[in-house]
Amino acid sequence: MRPTVAVVDDASLIRESVGLLMTGLDVVAAVATVEELVRRRPEADLVVLDLHLANLEQQPDVRQGIAAIRTLTTSGYRVCVYSQEERRFVLAACIAAGACGVVSKALPTARAEQLFLDAAAGGTVVPQAVVGILEVLVRRDCITLLSERQRQLLHGRARGLSYAQVAKQLYVSESTLRGYWLDLTRSLSESLRNLTPGEIERALGLAPGDLLEFWSGEATDGKDWWRTAAPE
Repeated sequence: MRPTVAVVDDASLIRESVGLLMTGLDVVAAVATVEELVRRRPEADLVVLDLHLANLEQQPDVRQGIAAIRTLTTSGYRVCVYSQEERRFVLAACIAAGACGVVSKALPTARAEQLFLDAAAGGTVVPQAVVGILEVLVRRDCITLLSERQRQLLHGRARGLSYAQVAKQLYVSESTLRGYWLDLTRSLSESLRNLTPGEIERALGLAPGDLLEFWSGEATDGKDWWRTAAPE
């Protein structure tokens, strides 16, 4: 059975094409705003969410970014961000805010569809840029609940090694390694949600406030920054 998916994107081309081009997905709703989706409340295994929804002329006040992710996750949806955003700290913030994955709009359609299928099935889709951030946080002991084998796996993947290359280094099968990676990304994503922006800034050598500037108007102190939604 195909997983059910709701698409939230202010580009009509994206809304209309996902179901046509990604035939492994059953698109049950395709809307321009998070607010519309929450009003309709369709049952869906996954929400595919564009990160930047604000259109200054047509819909200046819609939820987007962190606020959009939090609104959907608190409404009970699994959220996978689908975006052209490339700034790695912004992508990490999406995972920290509760998204189960981030998929680039620059990916080939077939690859993006497979990642959405993985996310809908309960997986965590972490882009390479965020893997690098997570590896630094682990190396600097901000995230500590990992075995030595998991650290080795993260180290290899952060450097762009394929599953086959890492499997050869660790003397395990590729299928076993993929299972390890699924558990590892889920654990790391949960750990990331428990860190404050200040902790991440210090670990990565950033100046105070560097992370917060990406979400001006949404930020609060401490851990609540990751969880803030736009006011009603």
